Amino acid sequence: MNGRPVRKMRKAVGKYWPWFLFACVAALWAYSLPQSDFDFGRKAGKNLASFLVEMASVLPPMFLLVGLFEIWVPRKVIERYAGLRSGMRAVPWMILLATVQAGTLYVAFPVAIGLWRKGCAPRNVFIYLGAFSAMKIPMLTFEVAFLGWRFSLARTLISIPVFIVLAVVMERLLPADFRPAGLEEQGEGADV
Repeated sequence: MNGRPVRKMRKAVGKYWPWFLFACVAALWAYSLPQSDFDFGRKAGKNLASFLVEMASVLPPMFLLVGLFEIWVPRKVIERYAGLRSGMRAVPWMILLATVQAGTLYVAFPVAIGLWRKGCAPRNVFIYLGAFSAMKIPMLTFEVAFLGWRFSLARTLISIPVFIVLAVVMERLLPADFRPAGLEEQGEGADV
């Protein structure tokens, strides 16, 4: 009989713990408000506003380009050059695609989803995301200007094999049925 109220309380806590956490954070914020000059909040608000303006200026054109990619690029082309059976010949294509793009990392995710829907192998999507995060041409030019071309070349030559190995490992960790619709007829993916 004593276990029943405890189970009820655990169930209630499990159900409402996010709201309880939010209430605690709001109470701590309200408690600290009179004791601070609120400069941190103003800086956070300015950063949020500039981030929202940046997203509003970058994402709509990116979604337009991804939409055009979905329409103009046939699925067979992506499957041939970056699909499950493409092997190592897809790596230069993924790196080239990633290096010529500009923007922050959240711009790469719509492109990655578009590639995956068109039949790109998961390992190639991971290689694209890794190369995008570390090898964009605008980023490389800044790196060369501040750290020199030797450092930039060494870092790039070390990064590429790391991206490839991590992409293959991550693809093997995915469940076997993790494929976009229409890829079932290709059978199992080829090893890199």
